[in-house]
Amino acid sequence: MNHKEIPEKAIESVAKLINDTVKLPSRVSVTTIQEATETPHYFEIMPFSEIDNSERNFFAVDGSYNFQEFYNGVCIGIYTAGYICYHKGKQVKLNNGDNPIINGKTYAPQNIMMLNERDKETIFDELFELEPVVNFVSFLGNKDDVFGFKGSFDDFKDEITLNTSRLLSFCQTLLEWSLIYEIANLERTKQGDIILKDGNLRPLEIKQEYLIKLGKYLSNKDIYLVGITKNSPVKLYSNSTFAKIDEHLHTNLKYKFDFVATEEEKRKICCWLEVADDILVLAYPESGQKKLFAQGKIPKITRPSMIGSKGITGGRGFGLYFIARLDYVEKLQNYDWVVADLNIFDAIPSIETCDKKRIAEAQRNIDKISEIFKELTRLTQEHYILGYPYPLADVHNFVTLKSSFKQEIINRVKIALYKDTKMEHVDIENLFLDIHDQF
Repeated sequence: MNHKEIPEKAIESVAKLINDTVKLPSRVSVTTIQEATETPHYFEIMPFSEIDNSERNFFAVDGSYNFQEFYNGVCIGIYTAGYICYHKGKQVKLNNGDNPIINGKTYAPQNIMMLNERDKETIFDELFELEPVVNFVSFLGNKDDVFGFKGSFDDFKDEITLNTSRLLSFCQTLLEWSLIYEIANLERTKQGDIILKDGNLRPLEIKQEYLIKLGKYLSNKDIYLVGITKNSPVKLYSNSTFAKIDEHLHTNLKYKFDFVATEEEKRKICCWLEVADDILVLAYPESGQKKLFAQGKIPKITRPSMIGSKGITGGRGFGLYFIARLDYVEKLQNYDWVVADLNIFDAIPSIETCDKKRIAEAQRNIDKISEIFKELTRLTQEHYILGYPYPLADVHNFVTLKSSFKQEIINRVKIALYKDTKMEHVDIENLFLDIHDQF
């Protein structure tokens, strides 16, 4: 067998696993129970003619990192994060630069070359000198205890800088969260504004008890933070639910729904629902449950793992998972759903006084949840991907260090070496020789 071929049995096992997963029966009723957020709540999409008629600011935050190692031990790596803002359908200028096209704001380090552990420590130290990070860490409190690591801050630093990928990933993550805090304190930001973050509200790097401070802070200022992702195991395990809702829309609801729109092509029904514990257990199993999965067994539904936990203790971050359809693309059942992580302080007003065992019964703020998802439909009817907020697509393109990173960084360093150091041409070319290209 050619060593590059994938065994047929491996392919068949993947197909069987996917098939078994998507056919898991859905426990969700397609009929709305008004106070039950784990049932779908249907609503009419924001009319296209009105999507830009809002005084809200819609911010979007994202980050990226990339690095390239060369045969001689040189490693060049960089992280970045930034944000953009839309108001009344137009992007707002947030930076002080002269470029008339670039309106967003980004941060990146000056130190990007790593030859040894000291260089990695320099990159780590520079992160904590960036203004947004300084302000955010000061807001959180005790730097020695904020991050998800046992021991002193110096111990944490030693652990993070052991691995290039881990170092840059940590820098990107902390910078992204620092920018959320920065946005909340901009002169421009006001009550009712929405901050969109790529991914969830449950980072590994910052302890939950400290992130809770940010969640409360944003909620008290009436600034909504929503984590959005299109790729999540929640969607795979909700596949049968999507199919049930889609069938209900086609065969029943669209004929009974009290539409405001009079034109047939403008009549679109969106919906949202909270992700139930049984789906969270399947999507984010704990170690013991993973063993049962490996044996082809479905574990007994207990409590979700830390990442899927509903609450502000014993988990991660301050999110509450929902799935939402923010546009209607016929027969693309799984594609046009997103997983949305809402600030739990907005969704469950009593969360701080609620017994953890009774969170499922705690009163949800249906009106606020509905308002957030209705507002998001202003962002999902044009641009790149129907059903996905376009500011997130824009900020992703704004900050992402794409696959061309390697060649771009090499070319720019070569030019600088030619111009500033007068290094010999052959020496420069040898410096960046990648022997893998010869194989």
